[in-house]
Amino acid sequence: MGQAFIEIKEGLEAAIAHAKGESTNAIEYKPEKIDVKAIRENTGMSQQKFSSVFGISVGTLRHWEQGLRTPRGPARVLLKVVQYNPNAIIEAIKT
Repeated sequence: MGQAFIEIKEGLEAAIAHAKGESTNAIEYKPEKIDVKAIRENTGMSQQKFSSVFGISVGTLRHWEQGLRTPRGPARVLLKVVQYNPNAIIEAIKT
């Protein structure tokens, strides 16, 4: 048996054990909470303006800010960039 087979088998066994509630050596990744409202407020933009500039619907933004939904995937990445360097996104969108 090849190394790939062994690794796949070990992964499947760990997944089955986890599904059964058994303890495994799996590492669980819990992304840090993002304060969407604070990120938006730090830009000095209204919800309407922030939504328009960054391509997020106002409804989605409100849900994130109220904690009713959580940004995932590319939206999390976008918000992290906006948090640390909103002008990078604004400049990229302009070109």
